[in-house]
Amino acid sequence: MEQHSRPSLIDTHCHLDFPDFDLDRKEVLLRAQSDGIINIVNIGSSLAGSRRSIELAAEFPSIYAAVGIHPHEADHAGENQVLQLKDLAGSNKVVAIGEIGLDYYKGFSKQENQRPLFISLIRLAKEKGLPLVIHTRQAGQDTLSILKDFMPLSAVVHCFSGDAAFMQECLALGFMVSFTCNITYPKAAGLRELVAAVPAERLMLETDAPFLSPEGLRGRRNEPREVLRLAEEIARLRNTSVEEVARITTDNARKFFKI
Repeated sequence: MEQHSRPSLIDTHCHLDFPDFDLDRKEVLLRAQSDGIINIVNIGSSLAGSRRSIELAAEFPSIYAAVGIHPHEADHAGENQVLQLKDLAGSNKVVAIGEIGLDYYKGFSKQENQRPLFISLIRLAKEKGLPLVIHTRQAGQDTLSILKDFMPLSAVVHCFSGDAAFMQECLALGFMVSFTCNITYPKAAGLRELVAAVPAERLMLETDAPFLSPEGLRGRRNEPREVLRLAEEIARLRNTSVEEVARITTDNARKFFKI
């Protein structure tokens, strides 16, 4: 029987540095490789996580690193932490600053502390010539207002959860939009409409693993291999082939992260 190769995909946002993967990280990577995931961008969400992200990128050829401080960490992140992140940003295979941004939903850090941290990390990205990986939750207008002060910027709004108007504002600034496996959830009809509408040249794929496992696996750890299932769903929504979704989104990721 003729063997058909899988399409080549990139998981642009996951957290393999998290302890969820400590027992079988290599096996997770092998499963991803077998499902056609050729590269993974491991995202730092704290200083410690950013260091681990860099270590993973050094250990595994398929992994690249982003370094950042999540808005949840803002109450405990000052100038010293930003300076340490600046040193990390110069490390080999660091391709972005992120994830950074604003989160007014969880309330883990005060809003008045999140905003100056976000601004400092945008400045760092500008200084290093690196793109931004943006986290924004129930803070869309504040996020855009801050970003507009620093344009031009290369940025992706990760795990997109906004409405059509917010997406149009992001697209108008030239930003990329990234979707996760939560588009498979029954209540995600609004997100599925956005997936069908986003311009192909602005679309990227991610798992946000270990979070947001696809429908049928909810409650279990997510893995980078599920980018394939995500690509299949997006192909269905856009009335195209998985191969075409893979071609476009992989090309977009390579250009955005310069990998």
